[in-house]
Order: sequence, then structure tokens, then C-alpha cells
Amino acid sequence: MDKLTIVIPVYNSEQSLPPLLEQLAQVLPTIVPAFEVILINDGSRDKSWQVITALAPRYPFVRGVNMMRNYGQHNAILYGVRQAQGDVIVTMDDDLQHPPEEIHKLLDKLNEGYDVVYGTPHQEGHGFLRDLASQVTKFALQSAMGAQTARQVSAFRAFRTVVRQAFATYHAPFLSIDVLLTWGTTRFSSVTVREDERTLGVSNYTFRKLVTHALNMMTGFSVLPLQVASWIGIGLAVFSVVVLLYVVGRYVVEGTPVPGFPFLASIIGLFSGAQLLGLGIIGEYLGRMHLRLQDRPTYVVREEIMGEAVNPPPMEKVS
Repeated sequence: MDKLTIVIPVYNSEQSLPPLLEQLAQVLPTIVPAFEVILINDGSRDKSWQVITALAPRYPFVRGVNMMRNYGQHNAILYGVRQAQGDVIVTMDDDLQHPPEEIHKLLDKLNEGYDVVYGTPHQEGHGFLRDLASQVTKFALQSAMGAQTARQVSAFRAFRTVVRQAFATYHAPFLSIDVLLTWGTTRFSSVTVREDERTLGVSNYTFRKLVTHALNMMTGFSVLPLQVASWIGIGLAVFSVVVLLYVVGRYVVEGTPVPGFPFLASIIGLFSGAQLLGLGIIGEYLGRMHLRLQDRPTYVVREEIMGEAVNPPPMEKVS
């Protein structure tokens, strides 16, 4: 590997960016001969862009990108992936929870012949609701990625730049980097890494956002919801046949119909709910088709800054 690209989406991280870049400047020269760090400011509400602008002259390997608005973490990563000049791309968070010292583990595993390697923490440690939402997201990814690969997914990942050719023409507002990677390769693996606790700022991923992301994955890259609706319809059709046989059988045996309005009302309510569920799922898919026909951009860049050199200077100049 001649060069490494680090892609970091930035959102409200003015406090964590200085120590993060300092750690990267110390660690990366010991791993690869040349590297670049792409910081994508995804519509931060704090002074993250001002911090990036101030740090870029100090760290010439930094490329800063300022988005027009907040497009989402995966959209920001996609831009960085498309701009990467390295042979290998590493994506990581901006909150200091992904230690730069662990990057070498991803690269070592990648050298064993894999195309994508995830850094999986020893255990989830974000709180019950956050961990539950993460599991829901991974479940949503299973239909598109496979169960084994989905369980390994994390934002700390390394992959060969050549894989991006598989989604070079992708253009839609909803996306998942992990699903797009499956379009280019099946050689996935993972390695256990350390994940530090967040000490600066607060997490921008809430339970609601993660559940919304999971729903986007299921309806944007999978037909699983439609299949579920079909199986519910089949199940209720079988149930209706059983109920019909029961009603007819009781009339034949006892000579009286099944009494009671509650029984009839419950059956009607059950089938009405199933129909509304099916219509809702179909409507979700139609809504996504409508949004794609609008040709909304995946991202729009406001401005970009670059360091004076692509290759890192000697360590004494960096520090």
C-alpha cells in the first residue's frame, strides 16, 4: 500500500477535532509512508468548520470539505470515498471513540486478502436504547448484506479504494455505505478493536435517528418489508379459511351459526389492519420512487480547503 486515506464525517465536533488530528499525526506516519485525512463538515451547528479551517494549515495532510447543509453521515462518507486518493480508505467517527492506534489492526486484516474489514468493539456501550437501535439497524441490513456480515458492521471500517467502482454511478439521497460495499465485493471480515468512551460533546445519533436509518435501509435496499406483507397476507388468508371451516362446521353439526357481534368485528378489524399495513409498506416504496424521480442530489459542497502538501511532513514539523 502506497497511500492511505482517512475519511471522517464531522458534525458538531469542534472540541474533539484538535485532539483527533493530533493523534492521527502521531500514529499515521508509523503505519504508512503517505496519507491524507478528509474531514467532511456535514452542516455542523457549532464552529466545526472554523476549527477545520484553522487546523488545515497546521496539518498539511488535511483536506477540509464544507457541505451546503446536513445530508447525513453516509452521504458525507460517500463524498469522501469518491475524493480519496489512497489505495485503501479508512472511515472513522469524529468523537475520539475510534482510536487511531487501532487502524493498523484493520490494515493487517485487510492484507490477508479481504476487501472490507470492520473494526468491531468488544461490546456495545452506548446505553440500552442506543444499543437496541444499533441491533435494529443491523437486522435491517441483514437482508442486503447477509446475517454474518451485518453483525460485524461498524463505522470504523477499512476497504480497498477499487471497491468504490461498483457504486460510482449511484445517485440518490438515501444510501448506506455498507450496502454499497456489498455491490463490489463479498470478501468481508472483521477484527476486534478498542472503543473508547466519549469524553467530549454528546452523541448525535439518537434512538429515533437510528430507527429511522434502519427503516431507510429496509425500504431503500431491500424487499424484505414487501415479503413480510406478503407472508402476513398468506397467513391471514389461511386463518380466514380456518374460520370459514369452523363456522360452516358448527352450523352443520349444531345447526346454529356462530353467535356474537364481537367475533365478527374482531375478524373485520384484523383484516383491515393487515390491509392498511400492506398499503403502508407499498406507499413507503412509492414514496422513495417519487423522491428518486425528483433527482435530489446526494450532497452539495459549499467549499473545500486543502493542506499545502499531500504527503505528510516530518513529525517535528507536524507537531
